[in-house]
Amino acid sequence: MKKLLLGTAVCLAAVTAAMSPAMAQDVSACLITKTDTNPFFVKMKEGAEAKAAELGVTLKSYAGRIDGDHESQVAAIETCIADGAKGILITASDTSAIVQSVQQARDAGLLVIALDTPLTPIDAADATFATDNYLAGELIGKWAAGKMGADAANAKIALLNLGISQPTVDVLRNQGFLQGFGIDLGDPNKWGDETDPRIVGHDVTAGNEEGGRKAMENLLTKDPGINVVHTINEPSAAGAYEALKSFGRENDVLIVSVDGGCPGVANVKDGVIGATSQQYPLQMAALGVEAIKAWADTGTKPQPTDGKDFFDTGVALVTDEPVDGVDSIDSAKGAELCWG
Repeated sequence: MKKLLLGTAVCLAAVTAAMSPAMAQDVSACLITKTDTNPFFVKMKEGAEAKAAELGVTLKSYAGRIDGDHESQVAAIETCIADGAKGILITASDTSAIVQSVQQARDAGLLVIALDTPLTPIDAADATFATDNYLAGELIGKWAAGKMGADAANAKIALLNLGISQPTVDVLRNQGFLQGFGIDLGDPNKWGDETDPRIVGHDVTAGNEEGGRKAMENLLTKDPGINVVHTINEPSAAGAYEALKSFGRENDVLIVSVDGGCPGVANVKDGVIGATSQQYPLQMAALGVEAIKAWADTGTKPQPTDGKDFFDTGVALVTDEPVDGVDSIDSAKGAELCWG
């Protein structure tokens, strides 16, 4: 998506999330997220629940135990098929491995919509409602380069990614950031093959604060002179900041991220994060539920109309230190639009 990207005994978090007494057509849908603790997915679930209640759709929600719990998502798909759901909304932990299960659901007549994270290939789902994650990365890359000015030529960059599964949303943000910063890419479908000497290294965080702290510590051990940090999301950025603080480096390193949750926007205001690209998960989920209802009622599948192969739900750079040539909103506006 560049320019725009039961069987197993596993732990499932399943909740009947929204019901209406007036369900003449008995439309049911499933929401399957990576976790049920990340504020991004919490807000996504809220959006799906609200729209389901409005439209008279029965919504069941499932989540993995941790980010990357692919097996739980496979089991959730199997449950949704067996329960006679009309459609599935999914943020896939493994965008390639999940394709076989998704195809089973589609063969059974379910509409499958990817939220936030496109499948590999993207047309393995019936539709995708997502942030342009490459653009989200590119915005924070351009901002960081602009903020550093001439010093960007001598930057020492740490990249704190989600996991090793490639390609996925992780890769889009990573490669978008590098492109925006002015670094030549290798294969744009994966991270870690770049040759620019400004890159100190990549590490993985599992998208949480503890992972961000450990990854940052690892890379600071490799080069304590790191002065730019790209993080996959704001929880990992918070962990990176704590690690930098323990090294006495919290005031002279630029941290950039993607999410736009309320805690992350507050961290922009407080100077913990220099800039973040804000996403709108509630919008993704609401549009997805509407699409499943339309599929159940009319058999119509959603089709993008803007020339992209996904439905772009928007992104905005949030920073209190704007740079020329990069559109942004400040943390006050970001707080009006944030989630979590």
